[in-house]
Amino acid sequence: MLFVIGACLGSFLCCQARRLHLKTVKSKTTKHLGARSVCLSCYRQLKWYDNLPIISWLMLGGKCRHCHHRIGCAEILSELCLGLAFCCLSTTINVTTHTPMEWLAFVMVLVFTTVVGFLAIYDGLYGELPTLGLFFAIGLAVVYCIIRIIPTSALTPFSWTSITDALFSVLILGGLYLVLYLISKGKWVGDGDWLLATAIAIVLAHPWLALNALFVSNLVACVVALPQLKLKAAHQIHLGPYLVIGFVVVYVMAGPLLGLLK
Repeated sequence: MLFVIGACLGSFLCCQARRLHLKTVKSKTTKHLGARSVCLSCYRQLKWYDNLPIISWLMLGGKCRHCHHRIGCAEILSELCLGLAFCCLSTTINVTTHTPMEWLAFVMVLVFTTVVGFLAIYDGLYGELPTLGLFFAIGLAVVYCIIRIIPTSALTPFSWTSITDALFSVLILGGLYLVLYLISKGKWVGDGDWLLATAIAIVLAHPWLALNALFVSNLVACVVALPQLKLKAAHQIHLGPYLVIGFVVVYVMAGPLLGLLK
């Protein structure tokens, strides 16, 4: 069920990312954008059966039914990745033992993943991170962190360690990208990458997890982007998608990773 929800959200977010970009650049094609989805090549309105996540893309071979213009891989990748992310995140909660506060935190992390998923899609498509989306992600991260810190009973007293861990997490992940941005004047990383990294660091709320997220995201970026750099030296690596992948992997594996410290 969560895979289907995630896939539907991935399809919706990819569509909204394209709409937002067209409105931002004030493209003439915005006049064709109504409430329902259209092909951005022939502007024909898509039927409901052409909007089924993953299935429609595969049935149509990644092309428009009418003009046969290639849709691209962004849509199906968004659907698959967010669907898989939701499935993986579902393993972090036990439906029989978790408290209402833990359920609230789980829902919050799904919402947070949806928001950073949108940012990853937008960055992957256009190499930019919308400022409003970044600050919204940070706000959600802070709320999530507060929910996790609040004692769930009289037997679990408040601990300052949780706050210091979160601060060190931000310094490691968000701080590193901020330093790289300032030193390179935006050439190595974008001005939004450090804000996205900060939001992720707040949710992870532990320096060890932040280090692992940094490692995973950069490892995936190297594996995926290095072949493109060899083909095209001027190719720029958009870090947003890799940061989100690193976040999901580390969040899901948080238990075993923290167990290594014991």
